[in-house]
Amino acid sequence: MELTNKKILILGMAKSGYAAAKVLARTNQVIVNDSNKNQPPKQIEKLKTLGVKVVLGAHPDKLFDQTYDYLIKNPGIPLNHKYIQKAYQFKIPVINEIEVAYHFLPKDIFIIGITGTNGKTTTATLIYKILKKANLPVHLTGNIGTPLCDFIRKIKKGDIVIIELSIQQLLNISSFKTNLSVLTNLSEAHLDFISDYHDYIKGKLGVFNKHAYQEVAILNGDDINVVNNAIKIQSMKKYFSSQRKADCYLADGIIYYRQNPVITVSDIKISGIHNYENVMAAILVVKELKIKNAAIRQVLKEFKGIEHRVEYVDVIKGIEIYNDSKATNIKSTQTALKLFNKPIILLLGGLDRGQNFYDLTPYLNNVKLLIGYGACKGRIKEYAGKIKWPSKIVSTLKDALKIGIQQGKEGDIILLSPASASLDQFKNMAERGQKFKEYVKEIKEE
Repeated sequence: MELTNKKILILGMAKSGYAAAKVLARTNQVIVNDSNKNQPPKQIEKLKTLGVKVVLGAHPDKLFDQTYDYLIKNPGIPLNHKYIQKAYQFKIPVINEIEVAYHFLPKDIFIIGITGTNGKTTTATLIYKILKKANLPVHLTGNIGTPLCDFIRKIKKGDIVIIELSIQQLLNISSFKTNLSVLTNLSEAHLDFISDYHDYIKGKLGVFNKHAYQEVAILNGDDINVVNNAIKIQSMKKYFSSQRKADCYLADGIIYYRQNPVITVSDIKISGIHNYENVMAAILVVKELKIKNAAIRQVLKEFKGIEHRVEYVDVIKGIEIYNDSKATNIKSTQTALKLFNKPIILLLGGLDRGQNFYDLTPYLNNVKLLIGYGACKGRIKEYAGKIKWPSKIVSTLKDALKIGIQQGKEGDIILLSPASASLDQFKNMAERGQKFKEYVKEIKEE
């Protein structure tokens, strides 16, 4: 694939579209198109100074035709977009920002790809912190916040690049290849984007794109979907498990690597089986890079977790409040509910993706009250009614928090773990989590 002297349409601006445009504009004719006209003025001006044509506010039918060589798709653009359908019709390759960046990276670097339904961010961050502690040249990029294209000029020969990869980022790759990839787990998610679970799994397996036996796959040995689908990949497979002996495993409160103890779970700052699985995945990765236990232990004793992932916020009237805004799917909320043995007031809701709230029922043992809000509040009301669970339904997240505090008692937990995307009321899950914390502060100061 050659990305020089080509005519390229970038569909969707945002962070990744903007980053890709800056890289490609040096040697190509680039057009950026986004239906949202409210893009940062400084970014628009920057692109124009680079010779990029910027078309905002609509997707004109005449803008995209067979004269283009590539269509670069922003991860958030739906797969049935008219330009993408046209690209397939005209046999124009559809790729993404990750694929673009890969073509400009030095060839002698070590790339680590992290994907899975849950645990990606924690696992990627742990690996990064351990490698930094070991004084290795490492970069953390991708779905975690900064596009890979923004790192092109920073990455040098011999560097290590950790890339958190969402399903959207894995669907439109071609040559992109890692040296080592992690698949944390698999469960139904993003079914508004990919309606078929089998296609979702196939997309996730793209993290092992072009792997041969010399490349390494780190896999969750307790996840039957991971184990069964790993049969299809060619990588050298290494497994972690909290239930049985594996390459890295948990037994009697100790995490072992190749049957040698690494750390006791009582020394790990973060808690919960799901976090111990993330820890084991990270250990398997860094051990491939010959990292000693001292660096691993030091990080695990200090690491407090990821913002917006079961994050302690404050206490009001003796009620502890937690922000789990990153729980954008049912599986994440199930995981959060397993962490507490106190009465829980669960704040649930957001964008309606057709998520199956009934899958939460076995995890509601400690939930004294469901509070539904947002675009899917009607379905939450129906769900709570059918299972005869105490519930309140409101419009906004702030109202949900207020009701939770009114209904709560000392010793209770208020848990924002929405099992839904944030896009009905917020720009992203991070904004939702930040606003939630601001609401807590405002209410406490009233």
